[in-house]
Amino acid sequence: MTDFQTAAVIVTLTAALAYLNARFLRLPSTIGLMAIASCGSIAIVALDAAGVIDATNARALVARADLGPTLLHGMLGLLLFAGALHIDLRDLKEQRWAVGTLAVGSTILSTLLVGVATYFVLALLGTGLDLATALLFGALISPTDPIAVLATFREAGAPHDVEVQISGESLFNDGVGVVLFVVLAGVAGGHDASAGDVATIFFREALGGAAFGLALGYVAFRLLRSIDDYSVEVLITLALVLGGYTAAETIHVSAPIAAVVAGLVIGNQGRRLAMSDVTREHVDLFWRLIDEILNAVLFLLIGLEATRLHVSHEVAIAAAVGVPLVLAARYVSVAVPLLALRPFHAFPPNTTKMLTWGGLRGGISIALALSLPAGGERDMIVVMTYAIVAWSLLVQGLTLPRVLRRLTPCRDALDRDGA
Repeated sequence: MTDFQTAAVIVTLTAALAYLNARFLRLPSTIGLMAIASCGSIAIVALDAAGVIDATNARALVARADLGPTLLHGMLGLLLFAGALHIDLRDLKEQRWAVGTLAVGSTILSTLLVGVATYFVLALLGTGLDLATALLFGALISPTDPIAVLATFREAGAPHDVEVQISGESLFNDGVGVVLFVVLAGVAGGHDASAGDVATIFFREALGGAAFGLALGYVAFRLLRSIDDYSVEVLITLALVLGGYTAAETIHVSAPIAAVVAGLVIGNQGRRLAMSDVTREHVDLFWRLIDEILNAVLFLLIGLEATRLHVSHEVAIAAAVGVPLVLAARYVSVAVPLLALRPFHAFPPNTTKMLTWGGLRGGISIALALSLPAGGERDMIVVMTYAIVAWSLLVQGLTLPRVLRRLTPCRDALDRDGA
């Protein structure tokens, strides 16, 4: 099967399952697609194990799609740019300390908490990982997924401040998480690195990515301002993302952070000062369609990954333990930074609980897990990651609107009074 044929099958399957969800289930589109694909994948695996069908072709299709590289080196830049395009910098500036602390501090703290707890808990269960690998798992599972978070919070009706905080956090902490993952992967692979080397790599990637994204955004802004032709301007934004993401990876700065910063520049200065009303309408529509189509394809692929999981009894126990462990680490890693900021910054009631339950994991965590070298530890980490992502999206994602309503009773009362 050629790459084009693989893409054609995946897009066709995505359209068919999206129709079933819209026509019958009526779940949020990304969650509905993953739910249907996951159930179908589990059914295929069960029937294959029973000898009723041969799942070779299904597994070959998923392997051919190659979710890890496809997301990390292709789709991610487009999705991050589309998400950042509609973030208001004025709101982000008001919440900059909360967003920065959550994106960096919470991700690092969660990585340590998850890694150390996983190491000790699995050792007690007799299925342990070494500490470096456990920390690697902490790094890949700690970032909240911007694709899942933005799509879900957009429909959930969260308080505005909380929505800005978690949207900003999710856009930046995946870049932080990827940098941590790369650094820890080197340590786990046996490469000697001092604390100074680790810090240098981290800041070069993170700050270099932000600076590179700012420069790219400014160049694109000047180009957009010099013409008034919506088709060319849409093409410039697409080239900014694809070319800029590739260039950032080539010079070894954080490509995800570069895409986010470039998206913020174009979404604020570019949309207001460099585009006519007609161009703005076409750019917004183009990137909304890119966002929704790629989201649908991504969550279908996440669901189909279940056909390739190798689940033993020990791995299943590790995955079951991992879900509450990661949720608890998320609570602590959010509560500690917000507690430190509380004397200087006001937060709505129950912010920690809302950010904890709304800290959804998604494709980035699975893509990072799939990028690990083949072996027994990789199989365990992939299954644990998949279980946490599935819980996050199918349980937390579906119940998030109800949880937000319960945690913001004053908001509901105001909405009723206004009605």
